[in-house]
Amino acid sequence: MRLRVESFDLVKMVDDVLEMEQMMASERKMQLVFDRPEKPVLVRADKKRMMEVLTNLVTNGIKYGRQKGFVRVTFYDMKDHLMVEVMDNGIGIDKGDLPRIFERFYRVDKSRSREQGGTGLGLSIVKHIIEAHKQTINVKSEADEGTTFTFTLEKAK
Repeated sequence: MRLRVESFDLVKMVDDVLEMEQMMASERKMQLVFDRPEKPVLVRADKKRMMEVLTNLVTNGIKYGRQKGFVRVTFYDMKDHLMVEVMDNGIGIDKGDLPRIFERFYRVDKSRSREQGGTGLGLSIVKHIIEAHKQTINVKSEADEGTTFTFTLEKAK
C-alpha cells in the first residue's frame, strides 16, 4: 500500500466524519460524542486513508450500537504519538470472535451482517491501513456491553 503522508489536523477530520455520519446516527437515535481537544491536533499520516479508518470505525459503532446508544471518539496524548479511541455501547463481540474480526470477509454475526450490509472487509482494511503507517490497532469488547477500538498515529512535530 502506497501512503501519501502529510501533516493534518485530526480534530477537523473527526468533526467531518461525525458530521457525515450524523444522519445515520439520528435514524438510530444515537449520540455521536467527541471529547474534542481545544486546539488542533496535528498528525503525520495519509489523510485519505485515515478518513477511511475513522469512517469505518464510527459507522460500525452506529450499525452495531444500541438504539439510543452512543459512539464516542477520544484522543490520548502519548508524547510522540496520539492514541485514538472509538468506543460504542453496542452489542459487543464475543470473546471467541475477537481474534478473527480483522480477517478479510469475517463476520461476527452472519445473519445480522446481511441485514446491515457490508462485505466483511472494513476492519481488515482498517488494520491494513494502520499497519501500513507502522502503527497498531487493538480491540476490546464484551458481549452486550460495547466495543472499543484504539489505534496510534505519529504526531506531527
